Amino acid sequence: MHALRLFTKVAELNSVSKAAELLRISQPAVTMQVRNLEKEVGFTLIESKGRGITLTPNGEFLFKQSQRLFDLESDIERKIEQVKHSGVDELNISTSYLPANFLLPSWLSKYKQTFPSRKVNVKTENTQQVIKQLLHYKADIAFVIEESEHHPDIIYQYLMDLEFCFIVPYTHRLAGKTISLGEMMNEPFILREEGSSTKELLLALCKLHKTPPPKIGMQLYGLTESIRTVASGYGVMLAPTIALDNYLHQKQVARVYVEGIDIKRPVYFCMRKNELEVPPSISDLIGIIKES
Repeated sequence: MHALRLFTKVAELNSVSKAAELLRISQPAVTMQVRNLEKEVGFTLIESKGRGITLTPNGEFLFKQSQRLFDLESDIERKIEQVKHSGVDELNISTSYLPANFLLPSWLSKYKQTFPSRKVNVKTENTQQVIKQLLHYKADIAFVIEESEHHPDIIYQYLMDLEFCFIVPYTHRLAGKTISLGEMMNEPFILREEGSSTKELLLALCKLHKTPPPKIGMQLYGLTESIRTVASGYGVMLAPTIALDNYLHQKQVARVYVEGIDIKRPVYFCMRKNELEVPPSISDLIGIIKES
């Protein structure tokens, strides 16, 4: 474990010398521990590259696993401190933007009314970051919208489907019309950031229907910012209907119907597979969600 910890620090800093300096031990001692670890696992972990080092494919694998191991260690220490000092249950949730804004508020409101002493922390990220937060013990549970290949170390529990549609500014020439996907892709799109599941869905639709990808008019980080940009008169986008009610009612945006495209996306509740038991803080929230 000591050698694994040293290797992990070397991999994080991409340098033996920087790891040695940070850990206040000699560089030869760090190198020796990494070499001993390589002998123990039976494969090379790092290779020299110029003045620095690079991880081998096997080294990348072990680095990712060891990161999760030491993140679990930190999580255990944090929870022990919580019990020692307060005894209050703490629930850390990582969620993508759509569940955070349109599903979790009502669920967490009921949860806190029922269990007022429990502390709840919610962090909102794109789908890739949410899964990473869960895997690295930065979150106890997660909520995502995901159709692509699921991570093998996570349990995905289906909750519901949400409908998505294409929108344009209310006065746009395509407002309310039915067109082909190819015609839709000729418009300047408001695209979400890398790692957004909505962006991945749009690109997958184009690939499936053998249509060129959309023209990028603007890339924004966040759902609300993207919808408001369209409502202000620029661009088109793919958006969840659950987020559009006010904009449609106030005649700020309008739907565009695309031939043969009916988009429904699944929402999942996620947990790590290696959890030995589900604590009450999580099982009670699951019960509230099922009732809702």
